[in-house]
Amino acid sequence: MRNVTVAATQMACSDQPGENIAQVERLIREAARQGAQIILIQELFETPYFCQDQIYEFLKLAVPLEENPAVKRCVELARELNVVLPVSVYERAGQSLFNTVVIVDAGGEVLGHYRKSHIPDGPGYSEKFYFSPGDTGFKVWDTKFARIGVGICWDQWFPECARAMALMGAELLFYPTAIGSEPQDDGLDSAGHWQRTMQGHAAANLTPLVASNRIGREAGRKGTHITFYGSSFIADQTGAKVLEANRAEEAILTATFDLDAIRQQRNSWGVFRDRRPELYTPLLTLDGSTRHQAAR
Repeated sequence: MRNVTVAATQMACSDQPGENIAQVERLIREAARQGAQIILIQELFETPYFCQDQIYEFLKLAVPLEENPAVKRCVELARELNVVLPVSVYERAGQSLFNTVVIVDAGGEVLGHYRKSHIPDGPGYSEKFYFSPGDTGFKVWDTKFARIGVGICWDQWFPECARAMALMGAELLFYPTAIGSEPQDDGLDSAGHWQRTMQGHAAANLTPLVASNRIGREAGRKGTHITFYGSSFIADQTGAKVLEANRAEEAILTATFDLDAIRQQRNSWGVFRDRRPELYTPLLTLDGSTRHQAAR
């Protein structure tokens, strides 16, 4: 038996980074008090979601990882509280800008970082203006409590991301997120679709999954607004939602999983045993063709 307790959190963000970091610290401390060992905070929590509009001023928000105040504070908290913290930040690396998660292990060691692979672009979500596509590839980390994989928001819509992390041995999947209403269509509500997509990742890979989203209504600079869905949740290895927050209130969700029992279930189910990688060559092309296979 190897039990690990995970936490999903959600909160609203102000335009004061210091206040947001303090709010995150409060949530982390409370989650740790409830027994959580790996605690997930939502995507880009230092500020409101600045990607609604293309504003050159916001490019200045990106800083090198070693200078980021949220990372620095989370290193201190991980050391003090003995918790693992995936920390979502806006990274400047040379002349490039990335949407990045830094993995801080229990004890405060920075294990590395992952840069968001899939960058969306649409009304209210103009992320291609702010971020280059991540160049790290999908990654997993051996933390003190579990081997974890972390994707970022739009990554969660791509089953290849979750499957790659599961194949690399991820025992738990984490997705910090910022998703809400669509400015061009107030009648479009994708919250259920969002959850079901990730529940499918958990079920297909027999791997528990934790998703943290933000809450609140945030206005853009050019007349748009987004009401974030909240609805952060934790799914078990069958894809069933174990816990779910509501749409409007700050929340901390905690759940405990026996990773040894889940590993036995995963092995006995045969999903990975029966994979046929040689048949998946259409996945290596954008148009689904098999030209890679023909070239060999």
